[in-house]
Amino acid sequence: MKILIINGPNLNLLGTREPEVYGTTSMEDYLNELKKEFSSNEILYFQSNIEGEIINRLQEHDFDAVVINPGAFTHYSYAIADCLKNIRKPKVEVHISNIYKREEFRQKSVTAACTDSVLSGFGMKGYQLAIISLQ
Repeated sequence: MKILIINGPNLNLLGTREPEVYGTTSMEDYLNELKKEFSSNEILYFQSNIEGEIINRLQEHDFDAVVINPGAFTHYSYAIADCLKNIRKPKVEVHISNIYKREEFRQKSVTAACTDSVLSGFGMKGYQLAIISLQ
């Protein structure tokens, strides 16, 4: 299975960004772990701070399933939500922190309804759990 992991804005700073919330592991290091653990799958990765680039990447359709952490776009990107709605492949939304324990504006996801499931608050392990759920 070819699984595309997409991370939204500021998630390129994982490992150094608010380590008390997001931990100290970089996405590059964690991605290497995921590729080893799920070696029977092809794991693709894309990160962008730009909404349109995320939409363009999703529209390439060169994957069998998607794991997406839209970052701040979670809370207001109807454009990404519309794009996800039109993808007829398994989709899992992941949030490293428990968005329901954070600021009120972070507790609403406009993209979640366009995915098959949501994992929130499991730290980086959320990506692993998402891939397991896709197997």
